[in-house]
Amino acid sequence: MATTAMTLDSHDQTIADGIVLIDFWADWCGPCKQFAPVFEATSEKNADITFAKVDTEDQQQLAASYGISSIPTLVVYRDGIPLMAQPGALPAPALDNLIEQVRGLDMVEVRRQYEEAKAAQEAGAAPQA
Repeated sequence: MATTAMTLDSHDQTIADGIVLIDFWADWCGPCKQFAPVFEATSEKNADITFAKVDTEDQQQLAASYGISSIPTLVVYRDGIPLMAQPGALPAPALDNLIEQVRGLDMVEVRRQYEEAKAAQEAGAAPQA
């Protein structure tokens, strides 16, 4: 599957289901240009995963909602749950390893922990370990 452009309007639908990798980038960014072919090639090998790209110049509001201050930044979701955000260009083996880790997650447990942390945050309490 090729990569797809993500916008503020398509964001919620894009992250709702399955594994989603989002690359925040800009045309002028050298490391972004180095990471782009790695991201594209990995998307071709993983047709079951959504590979989305956010042009931070064109989608400033979306980038700001994520607090993006360094690019490229890779954000990973699974079934609508944010799993990680990492600035920097990953080499292909590291990206492949990350995907395998995300595939292997126990999403019942991840969802439970996510809901507990979200409830604690909404209540103004510190999350329990």
